[in-house]
Amino acid sequence: MATEQTNTGGVLHMVGFTVGHEEFCVDILKVQEIIRMVEITLMPNAPDYVDGVINLRGTVIPVIDFKRRFHLMDGEETDIRHKRIVVVALKGVTVGFVVDKVSQVIKLSLDQISPTPDTVKGYDSEFISGVGRLDSRLLIILDLEKLFAGNELEEVANAA
Repeated sequence: MATEQTNTGGVLHMVGFTVGHEEFCVDILKVQEIIRMVEITLMPNAPDYVDGVINLRGTVIPVIDFKRRFHLMDGEETDIRHKRIVVVALKGVTVGFVVDKVSQVIKLSLDQISPTPDTVKGYDSEFISGVGRLDSRLLIILDLEKLFAGNELEEVANAA
């Protein structure tokens, strides 16, 4: 449930971003930083959703293509000037996610959040912790700690 996210006085503080036509948000405390796109070095034998690695102030971190990892290919390519890398720490591993656009810091009260619909629950969706309603928009709330199953995170870390 989304209440596992950062809850300050009944308000969740989230970082919002867009991938394709969908809006997502994650707990602001999980995000280390957001950087502009930089050159990504390809890594042989990395999982297909790993774009490669970048050097972030002396630390080599793997970069994941959010669209490919979560099968959100919509055929449209976003202008590279808007793309960002959202750098997060997951279970002691620092990774970057390529997203189409970072929007804003979003504050959601608990009454603006609905549980994940039953039709979405199941295989490969446990990382969705709820759906936020902000004006007329729906935001998919992600639980970053559940984004990778089994040893997937270890495979990503080994790509670096």
